[in-house]
Amino acid sequence: MINENDILDMTCLTREEIAAIAEHEHISDVEAAELGEYMMHIHHGPQTVQSMICDDIRESLHKGDISHARALYKALATFIADHPEATRGNT
Repeated sequence: MINENDILDMTCLTREEIAAIAEHEHISDVEAAELGEYMMHIHHGPQTVQSMICDDIRESLHKGDISHARALYKALATFIADHPEATRGNT
């Protein structure tokens, strides 16, 4: 039987990236994993995921939650290193 960990591990995203999508979209981690995996395979999808993570960082900074913003920034750096196609300006 497939469990939540199996679903999260089947994506090309890290747990932190999935959590950032879940936070941005106000959905569960499993739903975020499904959405993230889909987004990574459509035109401009990786850029959209990158934008979601950036939005989460901005929101954390506005709330004064510096430690969460740092964790999200680390997730963003990993995401861009793993998926350079996600940088703005790439087609």
